[in-house]
Amino acid sequence: MNPPERIGVVAVVVTWNRAELLARSLFAILGQTAPPDRVLVVDNASTDETASALGRQFDDRVDVISLRENVGGAGGFAAGIVRALEYRPDAVWLMDDDTIPEPTALQALLDMRRAYSAPGLSIVASRVVWTDGRDHPMNTPRAKPGARRAEQLAARAVGATPIRSASFVSILCSAEVLCERGLPEVDYFLWNDDFEFTTRLLRGRRGLLCPGSVVHHHTKTFGDTDADPGDRFFFEVRNKIWMLLRGTGLNPAERLLYGGSTLRRWFRTATRSTDRPRLLRAARRGLAAGLRAGPRSSGELLADVLPMRQSNRDDSSGDGTGREPFSLLMAIYAGDRPEFFGQAFTSTVNDQTRRPDEVVIVQDGEVPAELSDCLATLTAASPVPVVHVVLPRNVGLGPALVAGLSRCSYDVVARMDADDVSEPTRFEQQLPLLEAGADIVGTGLREFVRDPSDPADVLGTRTPPTDPHKIARAARFHDPFNHPTVVYRRRAVQAAGGYQDLPLMEDYLLFARMIAAGARPANLAEPLVNYRVGDGAYARRGGWQMLASELSLQRRLRRLGFTTPLQYGRNLLVRGGYRLIPEGIRRVAYRALIANRQK
Repeated sequence: MNPPERIGVVAVVVTWNRAELLARSLFAILGQTAPPDRVLVVDNASTDETASALGRQFDDRVDVISLRENVGGAGGFAAGIVRALEYRPDAVWLMDDDTIPEPTALQALLDMRRAYSAPGLSIVASRVVWTDGRDHPMNTPRAKPGARRAEQLAARAVGATPIRSASFVSILCSAEVLCERGLPEVDYFLWNDDFEFTTRLLRGRRGLLCPGSVVHHHTKTFGDTDADPGDRFFFEVRNKIWMLLRGTGLNPAERLLYGGSTLRRWFRTATRSTDRPRLLRAARRGLAAGLRAGPRSSGELLADVLPMRQSNRDDSSGDGTGREPFSLLMAIYAGDRPEFFGQAFTSTVNDQTRRPDEVVIVQDGEVPAELSDCLATLTAASPVPVVHVVLPRNVGLGPALVAGLSRCSYDVVARMDADDVSEPTRFEQQLPLLEAGADIVGTGLREFVRDPSDPADVLGTRTPPTDPHKIARAARFHDPFNHPTVVYRRRAVQAAGGYQDLPLMEDYLLFARMIAAGARPANLAEPLVNYRVGDGAYARRGGWQMLASELSLQRRLRRLGFTTPLQYGRNLLVRGGYRLIPEGIRRVAYRALIANRQK
């Protein structure tokens, strides 16, 4: 199965017990003058006739994601975004199930997105009106306070207004920014989830209100968020405290500004309440919950409710096993030694008890004649097809793997470095875990210098955590996977934004983002790959360039919301300090703390 071509727009609609309104919304979406390429309907465990209604095919562009339990609007949109990003779209259009867009709503959003010339555009939001045509106060995007003149002029040039936040009622989001900034906080369930999410997407970037894109929000009543919420005030208080104290969407000045605005709104809500004791009880519970602990990991919560990615089994070989085919992805560059590459290829292809169905080898720039001849010899003798991807210049491992992934024929992809040695049963042991539901499966790793079969030549073993929750926790401090050992689903990689160009840390960043996007992780403790430790291995783990990569990694993980402020500070101190200690001390520390210890 070849990877899908990039598409323009995926629409995501989250629904719960609104079958009739949902049908009207879908017909309006599919009837757009510029319709989306795909429509994903996230059924939040509806208990009415929604499931049967969705069972009747609306259109072959509509896919349904049925969640195992109701995880609120926040969880529904998070699940929809994860699945939408697997299509590699340019943008994702988000809206509630009681939203009816006018026929030109999406066209207007796309036209404004194309016409806007300034960089950094993350969100274009629609004008939201109630059933009688009045602007709906509940969904009016917040104007951006203190927007600079250049930003105001750029927005005015396309007939827009700069915004700082918006609601989930019709916003067109850049897919690139979604991958970078992460998902809605699933634990918010409802209330402030869209405010937290859009401020995070817009921090340091730009958003626009598009007056020409009009959608009708069919709420039961016309009103603002000051309306008496009763017990639901718990979510307003808890989530706002989470956002102001632990979120990454607001800068310090904005926290003060929005914090003051929140207190005024809470006061108005309390004075207008028809059951003030009940409201205050909800507020006290929300205050206690917000101060006691922060929101749980969205990725881990999603992994519990999202349906597993469907496997692409292939019986074309006639063996009757129904096992899933997979690609082996390797990259070579001028510094690789032919004899080591030969060992790596032979051990991971010819000698495997379960061979890959194809090998994709990315040649990262020009290589010496000896390495080129070795590749030609291995290709000619290979028992499986070999795809040779040649890059005209050396671009680094991350971009090279991106190029290789685009050429893989199958959704399941195994990684291997060009100088390591796989154990013969590696894939036979790994693939069943992935076929059973995992999205990424790694193994233990044995470090050696010359001969992995000689115990005296083995330096140590890296044993990864195997429990999924321990893997997720470990990822907040260090890479929980040994990159040369992993097998993963390309769709899960695409949903996380793929490999980024971050020297020597592109794998850690990808795996953390996969976990944050709900990928199901697994590891085998057994060392099924032998990792060659060559000259300069310890020098490469330190120095100013490595420190720069480390700092960039930690900033990205914090901006993603993957680490807490305390974890961010700890990582800067410990991991950053490790990059600057003398190589001799780093060698001893690595041997003692990493290479011979379970992660």
